[in-house]
Amino acid sequence: MNRHQIQYQEQLVNQLGLKITARLTESTDHMPHDILERLRAARVQAVDKRKLVLQQAANLQFAQHRSGTLTASQSGWHTNWWQRLGGAGLLLVLAAGLLLINLVQDELGAREMAAIDAAILTDDLPPAAFLDVGFAQFLKSGNHQEP
Repeated sequence: MNRHQIQYQEQLVNQLGLKITARLTESTDHMPHDILERLRAARVQAVDKRKLVLQQAANLQFAQHRSGTLTASQSGWHTNWWQRLGGAGLLLVLAAGLLLINLVQDELGAREMAAIDAAILTDDLPPAAFLDVGFAQFLKSGNHQEP
């Protein structure tokens, strides 16, 4: 269950408790004293148990928050500073990697164009032959034989 569903269920439980309390309060006028004392003691126990459950839920939520890797730390500015520095470092490495990939792709494209230009300039065929798509593929495959 997510946090919103849990909060909704807690609201329903609280509303039910308020309705039961109102009904019990209405009917206390006609009850004997010993039953009223037992109800008061049960009410005190129920409130104590509810406080304990709420405290345990708060501790669990706090523990989950503290163990999260992407949440901001409340333990001091040193930890937060290191997290920001680490995040900036990862972003810098990512940007450098993308730049390196771009440079390699540009270099490979330039080498391919240079190889085609060299083939055009050193071959005996007319330049119009190199405009044919099939012939360009033939040159790239390297299946042609030198005389």
